Amino acid sequence: MDEQGVDRALMFPTLASLIEERLRDDPDLIHVVVHALNQWMHETWSFNYQDRIFATPVISLPVVEKAIEELEWVVARGARAILIRPAPVPGHRGPRSFGLPEFDPFWEKVVEADLLVGMHSSDSGYSRYANEWTGGHAEMLPFQPQAFRMLLEWRPIEDAVAAMVCHGALSRFPRLKVAVIENGSSWVEPLLKAMADVYEKMPQDFMEDPVDVVKRNVSISPFWEEDLGALAEVLGEDHVLFGSDYPHPEGLAEPATFTDGLSHLPEPTVAKIMGGNLARLMNVADVAAA
Repeated sequence: MDEQGVDRALMFPTLASLIEERLRDDPDLIHVVVHALNQWMHETWSFNYQDRIFATPVISLPVVEKAIEELEWVVARGARAILIRPAPVPGHRGPRSFGLPEFDPFWEKVVEADLLVGMHSSDSGYSRYANEWTGGHAEMLPFQPQAFRMLLEWRPIEDAVAAMVCHGALSRFPRLKVAVIENGSSWVEPLLKAMADVYEKMPQDFMEDPVDVVKRNVSISPFWEEDLGALAEVLGEDHVLFGSDYPHPEGLAEPATFTDGLSHLPEPTVAKIMGGNLARLMNVADVAAA
């Protein structure tokens, strides 16, 4: 599980991505199992616990109509955010990008409900690419890293963000809010530089400047040891989010001590990172600001 924000927290069922990957050949079953998971989450936690802890239901996208049905179900029960796996969407005709117009009816509903879309580090299916290099048949196993696979670790989120931009979803829905969780931030600046380069060479393939799109639509929760000030300069201080996943190495035993590494930043910027930005994205009151 993940937490974000000092005053309000999003809680993510991260290993739900294992379900989607292992059932990729049966898209209809994915929808059934994910709905069962969401039912359990709602019965156990609710999607809004005392207006402080927001359990985040999973939405899988193989069949758009079923994804919309699930979305409406969780919204009716108080969901403020949803979790989308950063991976090509499996389907009866093969995988495809969720940035394509086929998924516009779903994204339209997300914008209407003013939900935050979380993209958490997941089993995005990239093990099959690593297996081709290593000659193996290993599956992605949580918390069992390997050096070669670690070098590919951020490719899924890079590809997911790039797909949302290059395939136009974030331009067709400029109010769509995406939060990238537990994927670090080392990939952000290289991706923006690559996008700027491609845009200069092929502007006709974009609806608008892709770098501007990322800075408008995407917020990042970096790892605690990364330079948040540098990320704020690249992305904008309104798009940097505090996160903790203790006792995993992505978190701190005392999450509030995260501020120790922010002492060089202006106090209003720290307040935004430590809770204000998340509160705004989720449309909930920021206790620290109050």
